[in-house]
Amino acid sequence: MSLQNLKTNTLRISLAIIISAFVVELTIGVFSNSLALITDSIHAVLDSIVTVILLVAARWAAKPPDREHTYGHGKIETMGSFVGGIIILVIAAFFIYESISRMQGPPPTVVPGIMAIGAAVYTLCSDIFRIGILRRALKKTEGSTLRVDLYHAFMDMSATSVALVGILLVIIGYYQGDFIAALILGVFLAALSIKLIHKNALELTDAIPAGMVKQVQDIVNKTEGVMNTDSVQMRRSGSEIFAEIKISLSGAASFEEAHKISSDVEKNIKNSIANSSVTVHFEPTWKDVPIDYKVNHVASVVKGVEGIHNVSSTTSGEGLFISLHVLVDRNMHLEEAHKISDDIETQIRNAIPNINHITIHLEPFVSIPKSSPIEDLSIEEQITKTIKEYPLVKKIGRVITFQLQDIFKIDIDCSFDGNLSVERVHDIVSEIEYKIKNQIKNAVITIHPEPS
Repeated sequence: MSLQNLKTNTLRISLAIIISAFVVELTIGVFSNSLALITDSIHAVLDSIVTVILLVAARWAAKPPDREHTYGHGKIETMGSFVGGIIILVIAAFFIYESISRMQGPPPTVVPGIMAIGAAVYTLCSDIFRIGILRRALKKTEGSTLRVDLYHAFMDMSATSVALVGILLVIIGYYQGDFIAALILGVFLAALSIKLIHKNALELTDAIPAGMVKQVQDIVNKTEGVMNTDSVQMRRSGSEIFAEIKISLSGAASFEEAHKISSDVEKNIKNSIANSSVTVHFEPTWKDVPIDYKVNHVASVVKGVEGIHNVSSTTSGEGLFISLHVLVDRNMHLEEAHKISDDIETQIRNAIPNINHITIHLEPFVSIPKSSPIEDLSIEEQITKTIKEYPLVKKIGRVITFQLQDIFKIDIDCSFDGNLSVERVHDIVSEIEYKIKNQIKNAVITIHPEPS
Protein backbone atom coordinates (compact mmCIF):
# COMPACT_ATOMS: atom_id res chain seq x y z
CA MET A 1 0.00 0.00 0.00
CA SER A 2 1.35 3.43 -0.93
CA LEU A 3 1.76 6.09 1.74
CA GLN A 4 -0.99 8.20 0.14
CA ASN A 5 -3.41 5.25 0.15
CA LEU A 6 -2.53 4.61 3.80
CA LYS A 7 -3.38 8.23 4.58
CA THR A 8 -6.78 8.21 2.81
CA ASN A 9 -7.75 4.74 4.12
CA THR A 10 -6.98 5.81 7.69
CA LEU A 11 -9.18 8.89 7.27
CA ARG A 12 -12.01 6.72 5.84
CA ILE A 13 -11.87 4.39 8.88
CA SER A 14 -11.84 7.41 11.19
CA LEU A 15 -14.92 8.81 9.42
CA ALA A 16 -16.78 5.50 9.74
CA ILE A 17 -16.06 5.38 13.51
CA ILE A 18 -17.29 8.98 13.96
CA ILE A 19 -20.54 8.22 12.12
CA SER A 20 -21.14 5.10 14.23
CA ALA A 21 -20.59 7.13 17.42
CA PHE A 22 -23.00 9.79 16.16
CA VAL A 23 -25.73 7.23 15.49
CA VAL A 24 -25.33 5.58 18.92
CA GLU A 25 -25.19 8.85 20.89
CA LEU A 26 -28.07 10.54 19.06
CA THR A 27 -30.36 7.50 19.27
CA ILE A 28 -29.74 6.82 22.97
CA GLY A 29 -29.59 10.54 23.78
CA VAL A 30 -33.08 11.10 22.37
CA PHE A 31 -34.40 7.89 23.95
CA SER A 32 -32.99 8.71 27.39
CA ASN A 33 -33.52 12.49 27.16
CA SER A 34 -29.77 13.08 27.73
CA LEU A 35 -28.86 16.59 26.59
CA ALA A 36 -25.15 15.84 27.08
CA LEU A 37 -25.29 12.90 24.65
CA ILE A 38 -27.29 14.87 22.09
CA THR A 39 -24.77 17.75 22.30
CA ASP A 40 -21.86 15.34 21.92
CA SER A 41 -23.57 13.69 18.93
CA ILE A 42 -23.89 17.13 17.27
CA HIS A 43 -20.20 17.57 17.99
CA ALA A 44 -19.65 14.23 16.20
CA VAL A 45 -21.59 15.52 13.17
CA LEU A 46 -19.27 18.53 12.96
CA ASP A 47 -16.28 16.21 13.36
CA SER A 48 -17.50 14.06 10.48
CA ILE A 49 -17.78 17.16 8.30
CA VAL A 50 -14.19 18.12 9.18
CA THR A 51 -12.96 14.59 8.43
CA VAL A 52 -14.71 14.61 5.04
CA ILE A 53 -12.95 17.91 4.26
CA LEU A 54 -9.61 16.43 5.32
CA LEU A 55 -10.24 13.26 3.29
CA VAL A 56 -11.06 15.23 0.13
CA ALA A 57 -8.06 17.51 0.73
CA ALA A 58 -5.74 14.52 1.14
CA ARG A 59 -6.96 12.94 -2.11
CA TRP A 60 -6.61 16.19 -4.06
CA ALA A 61 -3.16 16.75 -2.58
CA ALA A 62 -2.04 13.37 -3.95
CA LYS A 63 -2.53 14.48 -7.57
CA PRO A 64 0.79 14.72 -9.44
CA PRO A 65 2.21 18.12 -10.50
CA ASP A 66 0.75 19.65 -13.67
CA ARG A 67 1.28 22.80 -15.72
CA GLU A 68 -0.69 24.95 -13.30
CA HIS A 69 0.66 23.32 -10.12
CA THR A 70 4.36 22.72 -10.77
CA TYR A 71 5.00 22.08 -7.06
CA GLY A 72 2.16 19.58 -6.83
CA HIS A 73 -1.15 19.94 -4.96
CA GLY A 74 0.12 19.71 -1.39
CA LYS A 75 -1.25 23.16 -0.53
CA ILE A 76 -4.79 21.76 -0.89
CA GLU A 77 -4.08 19.56 2.14
CA THR A 78 -2.92 22.63 4.04
CA MET A 79 -6.08 24.53 3.05
CA GLY A 80 -8.20 21.61 4.28
CA SER A 81 -6.36 21.67 7.59
CA PHE A 82 -6.84 25.44 7.84
CA VAL A 83 -10.61 25.09 7.31
CA GLY A 84 -10.66 22.21 9.80
CA GLY A 85 -8.98 24.41 12.41
CA ILE A 86 -11.61 27.12 11.92
CA ILE A 87 -14.42 24.58 12.42
CA ILE A 88 -12.75 23.33 15.61
CA LEU A 89 -12.66 26.92 16.85
CA VAL A 90 -16.40 27.24 16.15
CA ILE A 91 -17.03 24.03 18.09
CA ALA A 92 -14.96 25.35 20.99
CA ALA A 93 -16.93 28.61 20.99
CA PHE A 94 -20.16 26.60 21.04
CA PHE A 95 -18.97 24.62 24.07
CA ILE A 96 -18.02 27.80 25.94
CA TYR A 97 -21.32 29.51 25.11
CA GLU A 98 -23.44 26.49 26.07
CA SER A 99 -21.53 25.97 29.32
CA ILE A 100 -22.02 29.56 30.46
CA SER A 101 -25.68 29.57 29.40
CA ARG A 102 -26.51 26.34 31.25
CA MET A 103 -24.71 27.41 34.43
CA GLN A 104 -27.01 30.43 34.51
CA GLY A 105 -30.14 28.39 33.76
CA PRO A 106 -32.37 26.20 35.97
CA PRO A 107 -31.41 22.64 36.98
CA PRO A 108 -32.17 19.95 34.36
CA THR A 109 -35.52 18.17 34.74
CA VAL A 110 -34.46 15.00 32.91
CA VAL A 111 -31.85 12.71 34.45
CA PRO A 112 -30.14 10.25 32.04
CA GLY A 113 -29.76 6.63 33.02
CA ILE A 114 -27.53 3.62 32.50
CA MET A 115 -28.10 3.56 28.72
CA ALA A 116 -26.66 7.06 28.43
CA ILE A 117 -23.56 5.95 30.32
CA GLY A 118 -23.25 2.94 27.98
CA ALA A 119 -23.48 5.20 24.91
CA ALA A 120 -20.78 7.51 26.33
CA VAL A 121 -18.49 4.54 27.07
CA TYR A 122 -19.00 3.21 23.51
CA THR A 123 -18.05 6.60 22.05
CA LEU A 124 -15.07 6.82 24.40
CA CYS A 125 -13.79 3.43 23.20
CA SER A 126 -14.33 4.52 19.58
CA ASP A 127 -12.19 7.64 20.17
CA ILE A 128 -9.40 5.56 21.72
CA PHE A 129 -9.47 3.22 18.69
CA ARG A 130 -9.28 6.21 16.31
CA ILE A 131 -6.28 7.60 18.18
CA GLY A 132 -4.52 4.24 17.83
CA ILE A 133 -4.96 3.90 14.04
CA LEU A 134 -4.08 7.56 13.40
CA ARG A 135 -0.89 7.30 15.46
CA ARG A 136 0.18 4.16 13.59
CA ALA A 137 -0.43 5.89 10.26
CA LEU A 138 1.55 8.98 11.31
CA LYS A 139 4.57 6.79 12.15
CA LYS A 140 4.66 5.66 8.50
CA THR A 141 3.69 8.86 6.68
CA GLU A 142 3.61 12.56 7.54
CA GLY A 143 0.55 14.66 6.70
CA SER A 144 -1.23 17.63 8.19
CA THR A 145 -4.65 16.05 7.50
CA LEU A 146 -3.81 12.99 9.61
CA ARG A 147 -2.42 15.20 12.36
CA VAL A 148 -5.59 17.35 12.36
CA ASP A 149 -7.77 14.25 12.62
CA LEU A 150 -5.58 12.99 15.49
CA TYR A 151 -6.20 16.31 17.28
CA HIS A 152 -9.89 15.75 16.61
CA ALA A 153 -9.76 12.28 18.13
CA PHE A 154 -8.12 13.60 21.30
CA MET A 155 -10.69 16.37 21.53
CA ASP A 156 -13.51 13.93 20.90
CA MET A 157 -12.21 11.72 23.69
CA SER A 158 -12.01 14.74 26.00
CA ALA A 159 -15.50 15.88 25.00
CA THR A 160 -16.96 12.41 25.53
CA SER A 161 -15.19 12.17 28.89
CA VAL A 162 -16.77 15.49 29.84
CA ALA A 163 -20.17 14.18 28.73
CA LEU A 164 -19.65 10.98 30.73
CA VAL A 165 -18.56 12.88 33.85
CA GLY A 166 -21.48 15.25 33.34
CA ILE A 167 -23.94 12.37 33.15
CA LEU A 168 -22.48 10.81 36.32
CA LEU A 169 -22.53 14.14 38.19
CA VAL A 170 -26.11 14.81 37.15
CA ILE A 171 -27.12 11.32 38.29
CA ILE A 172 -25.69 11.97 41.77
CA GLY A 173 -27.35 15.42 41.87
CA TYR A 174 -24.46 17.81 41.07
CA TYR A 175 -25.65 19.09 37.70
CA GLN A 176 -23.25 22.14 37.67
CA GLY A 177 -20.17 19.85 37.34
CA ASP A 178 -21.09 19.00 33.74
CA PHE A 179 -21.15 22.68 32.70
CA ILE A 180 -17.88 23.58 34.45
CA ALA A 181 -16.06 20.68 32.80
CA ALA A 182 -17.52 21.67 29.41
CA LEU A 183 -16.27 25.24 29.91
CA ILE A 184 -12.73 24.01 30.63
CA LEU A 185 -12.85 21.78 27.55
CA GLY A 186 -14.09 24.67 25.39
CA VAL A 187 -11.16 26.89 26.39
CA PHE A 188 -8.74 24.04 25.68
CA LEU A 189 -10.28 23.43 22.24
CA ALA A 190 -10.13 27.14 21.41
CA ALA A 191 -6.42 27.38 22.27
CA LEU A 192 -5.59 24.24 20.28
CA SER A 193 -7.57 25.34 17.24
CA ILE A 194 -5.99 28.83 17.21
CA LYS A 195 -2.54 27.20 17.24
CA LEU A 196 -3.58 24.93 14.34
CA ILE A 197 -5.01 27.85 12.33
CA HIS A 198 -1.84 29.89 12.89
CA LYS A 199 0.44 27.03 11.78
CA ASN A 200 -1.48 26.38 8.55
CA ALA A 201 -1.87 30.09 7.80
CA LEU A 202 1.92 30.44 7.94
CA GLU A 203 2.31 27.45 5.64
CA LEU A 204 -0.17 28.92 3.13
CA THR A 205 1.99 32.06 3.00
CA ASP A 206 5.11 29.91 2.39
CA ALA A 207 6.52 30.63 5.85
CA ILE A 208 9.23 28.21 7.00
CA PRO A 209 10.60 28.01 10.55
CA ALA A 210 13.71 30.18 10.79
CA GLY A 211 15.50 27.33 12.53
CA MET A 212 15.01 25.05 9.50
CA VAL A 213 16.39 27.71 7.13
CA LYS A 214 19.39 28.17 9.44
CA GLN A 215 19.86 24.38 9.50
CA VAL A 216 19.98 24.25 5.70
CA GLN A 217 22.44 27.17 5.55
CA ASP A 218 24.74 25.41 8.00
CA ILE A 219 24.55 22.17 6.01
CA VAL A 220 25.46 23.97 2.77
CA ASN A 221 28.30 25.97 4.33
CA LYS A 222 29.82 22.80 5.84
CA THR A 223 29.78 20.95 2.49
CA GLU A 224 33.33 20.67 1.18
CA GLY A 225 33.99 22.88 -1.86
CA VAL A 226 31.25 25.46 -1.20
CA MET A 227 32.78 28.94 -1.09
CA ASN A 228 29.61 30.76 -0.03
CA THR A 229 25.86 30.26 0.34
CA ASP A 230 24.28 33.08 -1.69
CA SER A 231 20.61 32.36 -1.00
CA VAL A 232 18.29 29.76 0.52
CA GLN A 233 14.62 29.73 -0.53
CA MET A 234 12.27 27.19 1.05
CA ARG A 235 8.56 26.43 0.98
CA ARG A 236 6.30 23.61 2.11
CA SER A 237 3.62 21.95 -0.02
CA GLY A 238 1.70 19.38 1.99
CA SER A 239 4.21 17.02 3.57
CA GLU A 240 6.99 17.89 1.06
CA ILE A 241 9.57 20.66 1.57
CA PHE A 242 11.07 22.38 -1.45
CA ALA A 243 14.48 24.08 -1.18
CA GLU A 244 16.20 26.18 -3.84
CA ILE A 245 19.85 26.85 -3.00
CA LYS A 246 22.28 29.20 -4.76
CA ILE A 247 25.96 28.60 -3.98
CA SER A 248 29.30 30.05 -5.08
CA LEU A 249 32.08 27.70 -6.15
CA SER A 250 35.70 28.38 -6.99
CA GLY A 251 36.17 29.61 -10.56
CA ALA A 252 39.10 27.19 -10.74
CA ALA A 253 36.78 24.19 -10.31
CA SER A 254 35.95 22.10 -13.36
CA PHE A 255 32.34 21.46 -14.36
CA GLU A 256 32.66 17.88 -13.10
CA GLU A 257 33.91 19.11 -9.71
CA ALA A 258 31.12 21.71 -9.51
CA HIS A 259 28.50 19.04 -10.27
CA LYS A 260 29.88 16.77 -7.55
CA ILE A 261 29.80 19.57 -4.96
CA SER A 262 26.20 20.41 -5.91
CA SER A 263 25.23 16.74 -5.60
CA ASP A 264 26.86 16.61 -2.15
CA VAL A 265 24.85 19.66 -1.05
CA GLU A 266 21.61 18.05 -2.25
CA LYS A 267 22.42 14.72 -0.58
CA ASN A 268 23.38 16.34 2.75
CA ILE A 269 20.14 18.33 2.92
CA LYS A 270 17.97 15.31 2.05
CA ASN A 271 19.72 13.25 4.73
CA SER A 272 18.88 15.87 7.37
CA ILE A 273 15.38 16.99 6.30
CA ALA A 274 12.81 14.32 5.46
CA ASN A 275 10.57 14.65 2.39
CA SER A 276 12.76 17.42 0.94
CA SER A 277 13.16 18.22 -2.74
CA VAL A 278 16.37 20.21 -3.38
CA THR A 279 17.47 22.30 -6.38
CA VAL A 280 21.05 23.63 -6.36
CA HIS A 281 22.29 26.43 -8.64
CA PHE A 282 26.02 27.18 -8.64
CA GLU A 283 27.96 30.22 -9.84
CA PRO A 284 31.74 30.73 -10.08
CA THR A 285 33.59 33.03 -7.70
CA TRP A 286 37.20 34.11 -8.09
CA LYS A 287 37.84 34.68 -4.42
CA ASP A 288 41.13 33.03 -3.37
CA VAL A 289 41.74 31.79 -6.95
CA PRO A 290 45.31 32.45 -8.26
CA ILE A 291 45.50 35.51 -10.54
CA ASP A 292 47.32 33.59 -13.31
CA TYR A 293 44.50 31.03 -13.46
CA LYS A 294 41.89 33.78 -13.56
CA VAL A 295 43.72 35.58 -16.38
CA ASN A 296 43.92 32.32 -18.34
CA HIS A 297 40.20 31.67 -17.88
CA VAL A 298 39.08 35.21 -18.77
CA ALA A 299 41.31 35.42 -21.86
CA SER A 300 40.44 31.94 -23.13
CA VAL A 301 36.74 32.76 -23.61
CA VAL A 302 37.40 35.81 -25.82
CA LYS A 303 36.25 35.15 -29.37
CA GLY A 304 39.16 34.44 -31.74
CA VAL A 305 41.56 33.15 -29.07
CA GLU A 306 42.95 29.73 -29.98
CA GLY A 307 45.11 29.22 -26.87
CA ILE A 308 46.78 30.88 -23.86
CA HIS A 309 50.15 30.12 -22.31
CA ASN A 310 53.04 31.74 -20.40
CA VAL A 311 50.75 33.72 -18.10
CA SER A 312 52.60 35.64 -15.40
CA SER A 313 51.71 38.38 -12.93
CA THR A 314 53.83 40.68 -10.76
CA THR A 315 52.65 42.98 -7.98
CA SER A 316 54.45 46.21 -7.06
CA GLY A 317 53.62 49.43 -5.30
CA GLU A 318 52.28 50.77 -8.59
CA GLY A 319 49.79 47.93 -9.05
CA LEU A 320 49.60 44.63 -10.91
CA PHE A 321 51.62 43.86 -14.06
CA ILE A 322 50.35 40.98 -16.22
CA SER A 323 51.81 39.34 -19.31
CA LEU A 324 50.53 36.44 -21.43
CA HIS A 325 51.03 34.76 -24.80
CA VAL A 326 47.94 34.44 -26.99
CA LEU A 327 47.55 32.17 -30.01
CA VAL A 328 45.43 33.48 -32.89
CA ASP A 329 44.82 32.27 -36.44
CA ARG A 330 48.09 32.56 -38.41
CA ASN A 331 46.25 33.95 -41.47
CA MET A 332 44.59 36.72 -39.47
CA HIS A 333 45.52 40.33 -40.28
CA LEU A 334 47.36 42.29 -37.61
CA GLU A 335 44.51 44.79 -37.25
CA GLU A 336 42.02 42.01 -36.50
CA ALA A 337 44.45 40.27 -34.14
CA HIS A 338 45.07 43.55 -32.30
CA LYS A 339 41.32 43.96 -31.76
CA ILE A 340 41.28 40.54 -30.08
CA SER A 341 44.19 41.72 -27.92
CA ASP A 342 42.20 44.82 -26.91
CA ASP A 343 39.17 42.66 -26.04
CA ILE A 344 41.35 40.44 -23.86
CA GLU A 345 42.79 43.42 -22.01
CA THR A 346 39.29 44.87 -21.40
CA GLN A 347 37.98 41.58 -20.03
CA ILE A 348 40.98 41.13 -17.73
CA ARG A 349 40.71 44.69 -16.36
CA ASN A 350 36.99 44.16 -15.68
CA ALA A 351 37.69 40.94 -13.80
CA ILE A 352 40.81 41.91 -11.84
CA PRO A 353 41.22 45.21 -9.93
CA ASN A 354 44.31 47.39 -9.53
CA ILE A 355 46.00 46.49 -12.84
CA ASN A 356 48.77 48.86 -13.95
CA HIS A 357 49.74 47.28 -17.26
CA ILE A 358 48.96 44.24 -19.43
CA THR A 359 51.38 42.90 -22.04
CA ILE A 360 49.90 40.55 -24.63
CA HIS A 361 52.23 38.65 -26.97
CA LEU A 362 50.41 37.44 -30.09
CA GLU A 363 51.53 34.18 -31.73
CA PRO A 364 50.30 32.41 -34.88
CA PHE A 365 48.21 29.32 -34.33
CA VAL A 366 48.48 26.49 -36.82
CA SER A 367 45.67 23.96 -36.93
CA ILE A 368 46.96 20.45 -37.64
CA PRO A 369 44.74 18.66 -40.18
CA LYS A 370 43.19 15.33 -39.22
CA SER A 371 44.09 13.63 -42.52
CA SER A 372 46.51 10.68 -42.72
CA PRO A 373 50.19 11.83 -42.53
CA ILE A 374 52.74 11.16 -45.27
CA GLU A 375 56.33 10.69 -44.06
CA ASP A 376 59.00 12.64 -45.98
CA LEU A 377 62.57 11.25 -45.56
CA SER A 378 64.22 13.92 -47.70
CA ILE A 379 63.02 16.66 -45.35
CA GLU A 380 64.42 14.71 -42.38
CA GLU A 381 67.91 14.71 -43.95
CA GLN A 382 67.71 18.46 -44.52
CA ILE A 383 66.69 19.07 -40.90
CA THR A 384 69.48 16.84 -39.54
CA LYS A 385 72.03 18.79 -41.56
CA THR A 386 70.73 22.09 -40.14
CA ILE A 387 70.86 20.90 -36.53
CA LYS A 388 74.50 19.74 -36.91
CA GLU A 389 75.46 23.39 -37.40
CA TYR A 390 74.94 23.84 -33.63
CA PRO A 391 77.85 22.31 -31.68
CA LEU A 392 76.00 22.55 -28.33
CA VAL A 393 73.63 19.87 -29.60
CA LYS A 394 75.45 16.73 -28.41
CA LYS A 395 73.25 14.25 -30.19
CA ILE A 396 70.42 14.31 -32.69
CA GLY A 397 67.78 11.77 -31.82
CA ARG A 398 64.85 10.78 -33.90
CA VAL A 399 63.59 13.25 -36.52
CA ILE A 400 60.05 12.60 -37.70
CA THR A 401 58.40 14.65 -40.44
CA PHE A 402 54.87 14.31 -41.71
CA GLN A 403 53.21 16.22 -44.49
CA LEU A 404 49.57 16.87 -43.70
CA GLN A 405 47.99 18.64 -46.66
CA ASP A 406 50.03 21.89 -46.98
CA ILE A 407 51.60 21.65 -43.48
CA PHE A 408 54.81 19.92 -42.41
CA LYS A 409 54.58 18.54 -38.86
CA ILE A 410 58.14 18.08 -37.57
CA ASP A 411 59.05 16.37 -34.26
CA ILE A 412 62.72 16.38 -33.19
CA ASP A 413 64.61 14.85 -30.23
CA CYS A 414 67.91 16.57 -29.29
CA SER A 415 70.43 15.97 -26.49
CA PHE A 416 72.29 18.82 -24.75
CA ASP A 417 74.93 19.11 -22.04
CA GLY A 418 73.08 18.56 -18.76
CA ASN A 419 74.89 21.54 -17.19
CA LEU A 420 73.37 24.04 -19.61
CA SER A 421 70.65 26.30 -18.19
CA VAL A 422 67.08 25.89 -19.38
CA GLU A 423 67.18 29.44 -20.71
CA ARG A 424 70.25 28.72 -22.87
CA VAL A 425 68.71 25.51 -24.21
CA HIS A 426 65.51 27.39 -25.02
CA ASP A 427 67.47 30.03 -26.98
CA ILE A 428 69.21 27.34 -29.06
CA VAL A 429 65.95 25.50 -29.71
CA SER A 430 64.30 28.76 -30.79
CA GLU A 431 67.18 29.46 -33.25
CA ILE A 432 66.87 25.99 -34.72
CA GLU A 433 63.09 26.36 -35.11
CA TYR A 434 63.54 29.76 -36.78
CA LYS A 435 66.12 28.43 -39.24
CA ILE A 436 64.04 25.40 -40.18
CA LYS A 437 60.93 27.57 -40.70
CA ASN A 438 62.94 29.73 -43.15
CA GLN A 439 63.87 26.60 -45.09
CA ILE A 440 60.51 24.79 -44.97
CA LYS A 441 57.32 26.72 -45.60
CA ASN A 442 54.34 26.06 -43.29
CA ALA A 443 56.43 24.03 -40.84
CA VAL A 444 55.06 23.25 -37.37
CA ILE A 445 58.07 22.27 -35.25
CA THR A 446 58.22 20.56 -31.84
CA ILE A 447 61.74 20.06 -30.40
CA HIS A 448 62.14 17.90 -27.32
CA PRO A 449 65.43 18.71 -25.49
CA GLU A 450 66.92 16.19 -23.08
CA PRO A 451 70.24 15.90 -21.19
CA SER A 452 72.97 13.84 -22.89
